[in-house]
Amino acid sequence: MSTTTQPPASTPKNVNRIGLTMAEYKGADSTLCAGCGHDAITAQIIKAFYEYGVDPYMVTKLSGIGCSSKTPAYFLSKSHGFNSVHGRMPAVSTGVLLANKELVAIGVSGDGDTASIGMGQFVHLLRRNIPMIYIIENNGVYGLTKGQFSATADQGSRAKSGALNELPAIDVCAMAIELGCNFVARSFAGDPKQMVSLLKAALGHKGTALFDVISPCVTFNNHDGSTKSYKYAKDHEELLHEISYVPFFEQINVDYKEGSAEDVKLHDGSHIRLRKIDRDYDPTNKADAFNMLRKAHEANEFLTGLIYINEDKSDFITQLNTVETPLSLLRQEDVQPSAEDLKQIMAELM
Repeated sequence: MSTTTQPPASTPKNVNRIGLTMAEYKGADSTLCAGCGHDAITAQIIKAFYEYGVDPYMVTKLSGIGCSSKTPAYFLSKSHGFNSVHGRMPAVSTGVLLANKELVAIGVSGDGDTASIGMGQFVHLLRRNIPMIYIIENNGVYGLTKGQFSATADQGSRAKSGALNELPAIDVCAMAIELGCNFVARSFAGDPKQMVSLLKAALGHKGTALFDVISPCVTFNNHDGSTKSYKYAKDHEELLHEISYVPFFEQINVDYKEGSAEDVKLHDGSHIRLRKIDRDYDPTNKADAFNMLRKAHEANEFLTGLIYINEDKSDFITQLNTVETPLSLLRQEDVQPSAEDLKQIMAELM
C-alpha cells in the first residue's frame, strides 16, 4: 500500500515531498453532526496521506453504507471512489485491487457495515490479506436508523433511551488476529497524534491493515452509561505504547535507551517506533496480543496502539502471482489467446 515516489532534491515550504499542499488532500465539507468522531478521523487521514506523500490520483477510496461510509467524500477529492452496497465493500475492494494492484486502497466502514451485515465478507477479506487499509469507525450504534445497538456495543452499555444492552460485543481486533490479519491497531478519535502515526504505519504495511477507531456518536451514543462516549473513552483508554513513525525516505536514528523501545521494520523500509510505557509487550507475538485484549475486556478498558503486526505473510495479490502490468492496463492482444492456444485448451478438456 505504500508509494515509492522519491522526494525532490529540495522541497518548497508548505508542500509535501511530492510537491502537493495539504489542501489537495481535502474533500467536500462534512454533513455529519457537529462534533462527530468520524470528522476527527477524516482530519487525520488527510494529514497522514499528506505527510507520507501519497499521490491522490493513485488512491482508491471504498465504503459501504452508514454514517462512516459517507466520510470518503470528505477527504482526497482527487482520488478514485466507490460507495458500495451495505456490507459489500470487501468484495468491491478485492475486485478493484485485482484490476489495478498499483492503487493505494483505503476502505472506511462502520461497526454495522462490518460486524453485522458485512461480517461474511469482512472475514474473507482478512484471511485473504487484501492489501488495503481497512478503517472501522466504531461508535456502537446505528446512527442512520436512530441509535439502536450495533454488534460492537459492549454488554451492559445503556442506550440514550435507557435500554440496556444484554448481548456480548464482537471484538473486531481479536477476530482479525484470529483470522490471520497481520496489522491490527486500535485508536480513539480523540487521539490525533496516535492516529496519524498508525495511519502512516498502515501505509507502509503490505497486506490488510485493520484499524479499529472508537468514534463517539454525539447524537445517539455520547451520554452517561455509554461505553463508546468521549468521556468513557478518555477515562478507560489504556495506551500500549507511545508511537512514532519514521518513513522510508528519512534517516533512521536511534534515540532511546536499550530496552526502552522497539523498532518494527515495514516492508518498504519504514519503521514504527514503539516506546514502552508501563508494560512489557511484544506486538509481533500473537498470543500476547490475544492475552492483552482479553485482560482489557475483563477490566472494562480498551487498548489503543499497535496490537499485532507480522510483516512475513505475503498479500493476496502477490499470492496470485499476477503479471507485472496491472490487469486493467493490459492490451487486448495480451489477453486474447491465439487460435493455436484455444485449440490446445479444447483438446485438454476432451
